[in-house]
Amino acid sequence: MTTSRAELETRQWLNDVVIGLNLCPFAHKPNKNNQIKVAVSAATSEEQLLAFILLELRELDSKAPEALETTLVVVTDMLADFMDYNFFLDWVDALLRQEDYEGIYQIASFHPDYCFGGTEPEDAENLTNRSPYPTIHLIREASMEKVLKHYPNPEAIPDNNIARVEALTDKEKARLFPYLIL
Repeated sequence: MTTSRAELETRQWLNDVVIGLNLCPFAHKPNKNNQIKVAVSAATSEEQLLAFILLELRELDSKAPEALETTLVVVTDMLADFMDYNFFLDWVDALLRQEDYEGIYQIASFHPDYCFGGTEPEDAENLTNRSPYPTIHLIREASMEKVLKHYPNPEAIPDNNIARVEALTDKEKARLFPYLIL
């Protein structure tokens, strides 16, 4: 898997699914302003991937949000199993605590086989967090708090997203999620 292909496919997903379906109403502006970094990791061990994520956190820390708002860490060579990915997220949370980034950054998670607790794998609502590759979104908490202050009823976002993906036709799902077997 080439880095450029993984980055292109992730940007396509970001544009068509995340922004195109308005699953994240806050993504359009930073995407338009080129403030979203897609950092593709070829790590093959948890240690390598944690080191890669730490470098990305430090880069976010070293730049103003106007220059770099957020980073999508895309994993191409490991964490294909959703349970392994889910367990790895605990390590990322521990990294945030260890590096005193708790309260500064938070993560959002995306995976080709994403499955919310209490759902079946084929449930449409899982599409809201399905991406071409295992992806860890590094988010500035201050930026999130800032945009949430001006967004009416942010608690409705998950329900709106579920309704949006449930309304997709099979043809639309196949077009938007070509990396999934539907």
